[in-house]
Amino acid sequence: MTDLTMTDLTLSGHDLRVPRAVVRHGETPLVDVADLQVAPGRPLTIVGESGSGKSVLAHALMGTLPPELVPEGTMSIGPARFDLADRRGRRHLWGHHVALLPQEPALALDPTMRVRHQVAEGAPGWRPRSTAALRLAEERLRDLGLANAGSAYPHTLSGGMAQRVAYAAATIGGARILIVDEPSKGLDPGSLDRLADLLTRHSAEGGLLVTITHDLRLARRLGGDVLVMREASVVEAGPVEQVLSASADPYTRRLVGAEPSRWRFPWMTVGAARPAEGEPVVAAEAIAKSYGETPLFDDLSVEIRRGERWAVTGPSGVGKTTLGNALLRLTALDRGAVRHSEVARGGRLQKLYQDPALSFPRRVPLAAAMRDVVRRHGAEEGRVRSLLSEVGLPLDVLDRRPSQVSGGELQRIAIVRAMLTRPVLIFADEATSRLDLASQETTMDILMTEVADSGCALLLVTHDVDLAAATTDHRLHLGPADGAALDQAGASVPV
Repeated sequence: MTDLTMTDLTLSGHDLRVPRAVVRHGETPLVDVADLQVAPGRPLTIVGESGSGKSVLAHALMGTLPPELVPEGTMSIGPARFDLADRRGRRHLWGHHVALLPQEPALALDPTMRVRHQVAEGAPGWRPRSTAALRLAEERLRDLGLANAGSAYPHTLSGGMAQRVAYAAATIGGARILIVDEPSKGLDPGSLDRLADLLTRHSAEGGLLVTITHDLRLARRLGGDVLVMREASVVEAGPVEQVLSASADPYTRRLVGAEPSRWRFPWMTVGAARPAEGEPVVAAEAIAKSYGETPLFDDLSVEIRRGERWAVTGPSGVGKTTLGNALLRLTALDRGAVRHSEVARGGRLQKLYQDPALSFPRRVPLAAAMRDVVRRHGAEEGRVRSLLSEVGLPLDVLDRRPSQVSGGELQRIAIVRAMLTRPVLIFADEATSRLDLASQETTMDILMTEVADSGCALLLVTHDVDLAAATTDHRLHLGPADGAALDQAGASVPV
């Protein structure tokens, strides 16, 4: 389609609508957006609450919705017009003109293929074992600061590295239209800055950029225009600096005002005032862990008591999740020992996973998974309904399978499941990284209220320093250069 090479290429969406697969009386569609416009060099960022339809809109434009969802409306790319219901009508555009940077790059990459081969498959004129495509892939990786990653497998990459590999694979074919779905998940500030630079460069060079995100800092960084979505529709739209600094809609003001640095909750003072209780729930003595020749932490000792709130911080790939898993005895150590107290037995150490989909059976309705927890641990069934209500979810959400709810909804369900056992320690591994700011505020308020009321200890892995400051009183920072440091009440002590 030669028209798509024009320099004044634009993307427009008209009467975009995605009905639910099974529609009950009075239900709203998954997406109902009358108009969407994207121009070269003018990024469009879509923000809004979890489950508002942002990702569904992205996949409707791309033509990658699941078969049970049939989109309505049309999309124009330059002079060419496409019926969104015609799935095959846009496939010839994939990779060459339109590309999608997926929400979960680590899951989108083939775990059995080395990085350079996966990137090379998107190169123009690719053939198996094409030396030209492999050379181009190596050049792209080198340009992205991944010169030594070509021979690696995806599972060995940090979140930021996997995101850049996915970016290389999505753009190596020369696509000018790039749709980016929640790119900031699990990225430390440095990795996010590098990704923002890549996206900004794509737009500055005349590309069209549509970014789905709940990170308002990224939206401000990209500039251009922003759409704010809630309950499938756009509630406010306009230039980023106008919408996010002088919001006209109450929900947008709520979203902007929900940054952790602005939180004021009773539990924020309860944790600091309450003394730690009794013997340590978890105690680590001189522990060490390496992967291959890469040391993550060495000679690290820490004790966590009931009522204490700890944050583990540091850039991607330094071992934050590995440390949390080691403290829960979910991973083996090279040296040292981890002890658990008697009160920690019987499922009272709980983990909230960074990717909640990994902690639920894929083919089992969520209600069945929740009943298993209630039955095994003797939890109160009534707490399921009350906790779901508190995190803003209806009881019938449990009738679905994990793949049928949004990532943010599934994370809130995981928090409800963890709290059913009345734990003595919760290891929250980027537990709100999939939530918009308003949903994160609500969810963390519920979680932290439960933590404060029960005297439960908290171990929080996060890249968000504002979230760490709002929720915890003790810090443990991991870094490749300076090792680990314990920070309690502002005092930093090398370990």
